[in-house]
Amino acid sequence: MLHTIIKENSYQDSIVLMLLTNKLNTLEGVENVSVMMGTPANKDIFKTGGLYTDELEAASSNDMAIVLDIENSSLVEQVLTEIDAFLEEQTKGGGDNANEEVVKTRDKAFDLGKDAGVAVFSIPGTHAALEIEKALDEGKHVFCFSDNISTEDERRLKEQAHDAGLLLMGPDCGTGIINGIPVAFTNAIRKGKIGVVGASGTGIQEVTTLIHKLGGGVTNAIGTGGRDLKAEIGGITLKDSIVTLEKDTNTEVIVVISKPPAPEVRDEVLGLLRSLSKPAVTIFLGEKPVNHEENLYHAYTLEEAAEIAVQLLKKEPVVPIKETLLIPENTFSSQQKFVKGLYSGGTLAYEAAMLLEEGLGLAENPATPAGFILKVEGHEIIDLGDDIYTQGKPHPMIDPTKRKEMLETAGKDAETAIILLDIVLGYGSHQNMAQELAPTIKSIKETAKAEGRDLVVIATIVGTDEDPQNIHEQTAIMEQAGTILCDSNAQAVRLALGILGHSLDSDEKSIISQSVDKEVKIEPSEKMLALLTNQSFINIGLRSFSEAIVNHGGKVIQYDWQPIAGGNITLQKALQFLNKVELDK
Repeated sequence: MLHTIIKENSYQDSIVLMLLTNKLNTLEGVENVSVMMGTPANKDIFKTGGLYTDELEAASSNDMAIVLDIENSSLVEQVLTEIDAFLEEQTKGGGDNANEEVVKTRDKAFDLGKDAGVAVFSIPGTHAALEIEKALDEGKHVFCFSDNISTEDERRLKEQAHDAGLLLMGPDCGTGIINGIPVAFTNAIRKGKIGVVGASGTGIQEVTTLIHKLGGGVTNAIGTGGRDLKAEIGGITLKDSIVTLEKDTNTEVIVVISKPPAPEVRDEVLGLLRSLSKPAVTIFLGEKPVNHEENLYHAYTLEEAAEIAVQLLKKEPVVPIKETLLIPENTFSSQQKFVKGLYSGGTLAYEAAMLLEEGLGLAENPATPAGFILKVEGHEIIDLGDDIYTQGKPHPMIDPTKRKEMLETAGKDAETAIILLDIVLGYGSHQNMAQELAPTIKSIKETAKAEGRDLVVIATIVGTDEDPQNIHEQTAIMEQAGTILCDSNAQAVRLALGILGHSLDSDEKSIISQSVDKEVKIEPSEKMLALLTNQSFINIGLRSFSEAIVNHGGKVIQYDWQPIAGGNITLQKALQFLNKVELDK
């Protein structure tokens, strides 16, 4: 039986609503529930999820819409109580800390945040472009977690930022470290001498956590957003970030992370890197380099990028780190031939697919189904953070429900030999993901054993001993469930290949002389250099991002954003235009 609740003028961030949905789904008697803002797009999601009711048509974009599939109507009051308690809890914590102040209006936020160097956005993408433009007009660097911003707006805003000597990190930028302070979904990393620029969130997380584990540290990790190196954008943020790190007195080594850029952007980036005085490391996932250049080193895996960066920092020879993989004995049935990868990190899934294709000699499948990074023969690599799995649902780093379902499916498949997993720790991620997954892992392994076959589960934990989760606890829980843990995602794939009787070579690369076509001017603005020592932020949207900043010694103005003009974008643009005209008088 479906029941609809509309809470008028109760705007909440999408992640908060996803967490609320997750909480309500655990209540006894609740068969299913979805909580979203009443936008036209979200109403379509209610329809596809089988939770649409006629009452939803009355909800506006500023109204919170809850649809319950419950056994009897007596549960409605309990659900309302749970909702109110949850939302009240979300508002706690603001203002009690001397380094955090909570405001309700934009004018107040930017007045109090005059000295803040960075504005962090986690608001709906339909509203983000206008708000970013305002922040740039105020002279703020922007970190944009929000997605669903058009390519045209991204290009326009990045050009505006560049012309003003500012950086626009994003949109869809999930990870950043500014002056040792984590922003958004980020690990707690030791401060050090390595600067990172990346168009990949989990790619930055994997590289920076490995740098930490290898004894190194990070000055800044600047996220660019995933589209920055596309031809339509031209690598504006990435190139400005490289120039800035080159002139940073605290940075000694620079690491650049991306999936393959547009060819013309790649050439520009490499030309810039060849003009640097500092050693640099590149990893363009999907490309397998055959050599290094003088002062410019090219990695194949995220693990190799971290290792080279630390070797350069320590002034050690750049050589592959030798490893000895201990191949466990397994009793596979004749049917068990395939690897299934169930990832919460998209870049980690991409890397796993790349390595499996090479190690197993798999031909690329031009008709790979939506939701799969790799699907060849019986081998599958899935990015559970893909929109196909997260539409109207929490990201798998937050909510393990979908991954547990897929673990059970893969475990029951008589052809599955090995399952690959990632456990991503850090701010924003689930507080105890290992505990959530462990019972399912243990169950599928026991079921397989009862059926006379072994089932190998291999995982890597992306995290450090300084993360809010206890990495040692997470490790113990996974090992007790029968999981084999590896030091990196690449090592996990190599172990899977070794169990299947295959291997990947890691030959030492020769160093060739650089080919510098022309010197590139290295002149970052004073504002860009000031970003690298920034300690003050305006956080516009998700309150948990403020927590990470404050916990690492930063100061933050928390702006509990709500859309103006009833959420009407046309009216908002008109108001912004009129405000600019007034200011120009």
